[in-house]
Amino acid sequence: MTLRRRGDGTSSRVSLRPGGRRWAVATPMAVNAIASGVSASTTLLVAWGVSAAEFGRFTLVLSIALIVTVGMVMSLHFVMYQELPRSRPEEHRALITTALLSTLVLGTALALAGVLAAPLLTALLGVDPRTLCLALALALSMAVNHLTESFLRGRRKYGLTSGLKIVIAFVYLGVSAYCLLVLDIRNVDGYLLALIGTNLLFALVSAVGFRIDPRSWSRSLARSLYRHGAYLTVLGGLSAVIFGVDVIFLNHWASQTEVGVYSIYNNFPKRLLGVVFADGIGLVLLPTLAVTDTSTALRRIGRLSPAVFAAAALLSLAASAVFFLLLRDEYPYSFGLMALAALGIGVHTVFNLYSAALSMDGVRGARALIAAQAAATPLVLACQAALIAWQGLVGGLVAFILCNLVLIAAVVVVSARVYRPGAEAPSVRRPEVRR
Repeated sequence: MTLRRRGDGTSSRVSLRPGGRRWAVATPMAVNAIASGVSASTTLLVAWGVSAAEFGRFTLVLSIALIVTVGMVMSLHFVMYQELPRSRPEEHRALITTALLSTLVLGTALALAGVLAAPLLTALLGVDPRTLCLALALALSMAVNHLTESFLRGRRKYGLTSGLKIVIAFVYLGVSAYCLLVLDIRNVDGYLLALIGTNLLFALVSAVGFRIDPRSWSRSLARSLYRHGAYLTVLGGLSAVIFGVDVIFLNHWASQTEVGVYSIYNNFPKRLLGVVFADGIGLVLLPTLAVTDTSTALRRIGRLSPAVFAAAALLSLAASAVFFLLLRDEYPYSFGLMALAALGIGVHTVFNLYSAALSMDGVRGARALIAAQAAATPLVLACQAALIAWQGLVGGLVAFILCNLVLIAAVVVVSARVYRPGAEAPSVRRPEVRR
């Protein structure tokens, strides 16, 4: 045991035994993995309870919301992952308050602007006004959810984060089960409203892990946060379009039923593994990468890529083989489609690891990732549009594999140049936000 000095001058006891550190990390990761499983069960419950066409609409709303969320949160959650671990405890309140209040104002303004521009947006996206409004509301709830979760993780409150995540996951499961089994609701609007509500509930209860003082809001700090997050926002926008426009393409060139089937084969395992990555491994990985030499991290990822690809692909294939047995006949049981989806998930997981390492390197890493994605985006979008227009569901699955391979190749080429031996690199990772 040893004494650790707090920011207020008092001391607290902290265990330095290796076993204690391992349990402090492993337990939240296990709890978050369970929470991810509960969330996955809820999605399957919704897919089972409604028609494939309705579930396609659920997926379409979520895909639009994920794109809009980028403009609402402006990557401030990633900035918090970087800056809170690097900052002194007495600086946390101003960082958190400024980020949260700024996001609430900007997110609300964008949601209102989206409602006012509904005639144009509905025609552009091929959706009705109700679907658009649900997507905007979901985007705002997700922006606040992402940001408040980053406050907890940035302050290394892993146990609290995992506890809240699993409670909220069970709340969403319970509400969805009640809507389906008791109220017999076969329209996805109720489940989307439940998702919005649980996102906001997490944001509300997470406040037990940080302090907000409106008087500490700073205009200059807000400018600095947004300036620092600008590169990550461009990056987030590119990623949201690259990995979200496939559903919009399918909605345009295929039926909404096919969108629902595609979502179960590709989007569902992709988001499940994404949640496991963010809520499990990423619980500790992102703050750790924020203070780790990026060149070293990239070399390790390169060595681990084959194993990561195989593990993710096999996990996706095994999960698909099981949960497709639970669904109705509207979702065809096809090992060929499962294999295509598993290959895509494996490659996508490797790309996510490279992205995480570069994103946590601040401005330099963000620039490198933006350059790689910007160079690959025209080819990726053309590939998606051509294959989906030609082969629909199967084309979308094949395009997902090819697009992730193109993105990984672009990232490897650009990062090899940016992080080449002899390139200038800081010896100590310091805060990049001006206070």
